[in-house]
Formats: sequence, C-alpha cells, structure tokens
Amino acid sequence: METAQRVIRKSGLFSRLMSAMAGLCFLLLCYSVLRENMPSRLTSTWPWKLRLLDIQSATTATIGTVGALLARAQYARVVRPVLGYFGRTMADLAPDGQLAWTCHLINGAQDVAVVEEIDYQVRFTRSALSDGAVDIAHWESGRAAIAALASRGLEQHKDFTLHAIGPGRPIPGQGLMLLGWFTERAMREAECVVVRVRVVDRVGDTHERCVNLLKEANRHPRRPDAQLF
Repeated sequence: METAQRVIRKSGLFSRLMSAMAGLCFLLLCYSVLRENMPSRLTSTWPWKLRLLDIQSATTATIGTVGALLARAQYARVVRPVLGYFGRTMADLAPDGQLAWTCHLINGAQDVAVVEEIDYQVRFTRSALSDGAVDIAHWESGRAAIAALASRGLEQHKDFTLHAIGPGRPIPGQGLMLLGWFTERAMREAECVVVRVRVVDRVGDTHERCVNLLKEANRHPRRPDAQLF
C-alpha cells in the first residue's frame, strides 16, 4: 500500500514540552487576570490568595512561549524532508547483460534526513499465488522480504536486489538512495514490493513514506531508459 509522506511522530522535547509550557503560561495569564479583577474579600481566600505572577509577567511569558512554538514550527517546515521516488530501466546492474527496473528514493529538500527504520511488504502475481507463493501482507524486515522472493527461485544480486539500508543512513538534501532493482524474471513473480521508509529530520520529527518499487514498472524491458538526473 503506497502512501504519501506524513509526520508520524514529533520530538517530545521540541514539540510536546514546548506546547505544554505555552499552555501553562496561558493558564497562568488567565488566573492572573481573574485574580486581578476579583473583589478583595475573595482574593483573601484560598486558592485566590495565592499570587503566582502579575498580569504583565504572565503576558510576557505567554507571548514568549507562543513565539518560540511558532518559531519551532517554522523551522520544522524549513528542514522538513521531501521524500519522493522514481523508477527507470537501467543496464549494468543485473548480471549477464540483463536490464533491470530500478527504484530510487530522493530527498528533494535542502536538509539531510536520517533513516530510522525501513520495512517491506511483498505481494506476488496471480500465477505465482496459484503456484503456492505466499504474500508478506504485514511489515517485515528486508531479510524476510528477500526470503519471500527467494522462495520463488529468485536469487538476490542476480534476479533482484533489495539493498541493505539500516538505521542512521543519511539521505542528504537533493540526494538519491537506491532502494532496489528487479529483472524481468523477478517481475514475473512479484506484483509489488512496498517499502516503508521512516526518516528523522534535524528537529527530531519522524516522517514516513511508503513506496511501491514496481509501480509503473516496465516488466518487459527492451532498452534502458534515459537518465533523469
């Protein structure tokens, strides 16, 4: 299942804590305004006799924390990765002169993104399923995806390749990351191979993008495609 890029988790330190501080300052401001406008007979009783901040200090604190929260949101937009992908038929990847459909992930932003997690789903063609193939319908590791494809007699680095990509792998701004390639034989067996990539940006937010490596694939290649970049 292919999905658009989305934020699945925000940094606790730079997001939730800052939001909590802004909410607390707003509550202090409301308390200070209410206390200032109450008759003296009420301000001498609990809890209104407790003086936390004057109105000016509470207003300054609220404006400061809300401003910091807005600045954080603006900076998060600046460093947000832009994850896209493209595929094309290439030569010189598969052995024996075979052509291969390749899929690259691209970070179209200006800032670096760091891989946090990468998982796979594999779905086979109808003919493969009728011959006993079993889909991987849940998110599994790259090793499990390779094993599923190998169960159909396909060989890693000969009929297909799913690259070993681990946590901490940086994707620079405007940079490419090769996810994998598939020969014609592999595409006769696999209907789609979906990769779920999770990356962390500079402010600690986690972004997710699901990519179907075989979407719009040329399953019967005759010549390489032109280079895109």
